[in-house]
Amino acid sequence: MQKKRQNQAKILRTFRKIHRTSGALLFVFFFIISISGLLLGWKKHSGDLILSKSRQGISTDLKDWLPLDDLHTNAVKIFQDSISSTHSLALDRVDVKKDKGMVKFIFEEGYWGIQLDGATGKLLHIERRRGDFIEQLHDGSILDKFLDTGTGLIKLVYSTIMGISLFLFTATGFWLWLGPKRMRKAAARA
Repeated sequence: MQKKRQNQAKILRTFRKIHRTSGALLFVFFFIISISGLLLGWKKHSGDLILSKSRQGISTDLKDWLPLDDLHTNAVKIFQDSISSTHSLALDRVDVKKDKGMVKFIFEEGYWGIQLDGATGKLLHIERRRGDFIEQLHDGSILDKFLDTGTGLIKLVYSTIMGISLFLFTATGFWLWLGPKRMRKAAARA
């Protein structure tokens, strides 16, 4: 019985060491992931601070809409006139919100988005896409963007390390909670 208790205590010490070391090494990353995850959870309820609401255009019927090329030309002109004439005009993506009658042009540089009415091409809203920045910070892809890897390899490695670390942190934390309870219970029975 004494040998079993010593083995359990040894396992607990090992888990405590793994838990403490991984926690110390990954503290900054866990902090960033927790804060950014919290912000991402609240982004739709942030009053346009993190994520702008999709504005409403005049028609949801695609037959009434301008060609996408014309809408893109309008978005570029608005971008150059209202945001910057020196930023890259490369697009990250184009979101078509048919149910809102709106097209959103999201530019790669500076986290800018321009919402246009699909039917008239008129400006509905200029947005700073803070949620995109927070998401890239959260998943590590900001380093791929900053270092221009183009492969997403840093995001993959970062997500893998953080996922495994969180799993180990949870498993060792659970054992550090359960192990002493089991040892006390066994000692009380003996």
